[in-house]
Amino acid sequence: MSNSGGTCNRLLATLSPADLDLLRPELETVALEQDAVLARAGDEIDYVFFPHSGAILLMIDMADGQTVATGVVGCEGAVGSLSVLGASPSGITAVVRAAGTASRVPAARFHAAFGRSPGIRQAIQKHVRSMLIQFQLGSACNALHPVEARMARWLLQLRDRVDSDVLPLTQQALSQILGVRRTTVTLLMGNLRKRGAIRSDQRGQIEIDRARLLAAACECHRVMRLEAEEIFSGDKVRTRGMAPANDPRIQEIEADDAV
Repeated sequence: MSNSGGTCNRLLATLSPADLDLLRPELETVALEQDAVLARAGDEIDYVFFPHSGAILLMIDMADGQTVATGVVGCEGAVGSLSVLGASPSGITAVVRAAGTASRVPAARFHAAFGRSPGIRQAIQKHVRSMLIQFQLGSACNALHPVEARMARWLLQLRDRVDSDVLPLTQQALSQILGVRRTTVTLLMGNLRKRGAIRSDQRGQIEIDRARLLAAACECHRVMRLEAEEIFSGDKVRTRGMAPANDPRIQEIEADDAV
């Protein structure tokens, strides 16, 4: 651990020096180790994490032991920040899926700064809007779209945060993300491999072909990215029915990814 200096986290980067000074006395940089649990459902939230790199999955644990992912957070967001809405135990389990680094601050310090700073409140409001879109679209996607398209969407969401075509994933991890049997994941992996969307799957790593995986995914990945970008850029968000695959804004985002 070390004191946090510059930041690659998108939320922290929007804050003024005065706002950062409210956090800085207890803001520190920590390593995010793969499979580490940052928050557990039912426990009080001790820290707020602002990832610089890596990917953190937000998981729901069911009473029968099954799990399903509801969202993913990378350098664009924060984990634990929703605790400002009121004192209550965490409703999700936050697990590091891809290792990285983060700035973290004790929840009590963050809550105090949130109460004092309009800039911090505005940043968190943007993050909350972005996560609500992810939760809402994800819920609709789970209900309406085939599991193969949903798996492609999750792989792309992780790829966006890791910024690599090699993802640190096992088939068992994918089954927990999707809430399906391991045998189902094996079948779907075979289908995507035949389409060239997955190049290899071995030793806990899945190598993807991003362009072909985009073709296999539903539109939810594109719309999530578009609306999140518009929230952070301050542009007016269009309704979801007005974001076709050939939307020039989507093409611009994907062209930037290809560079």
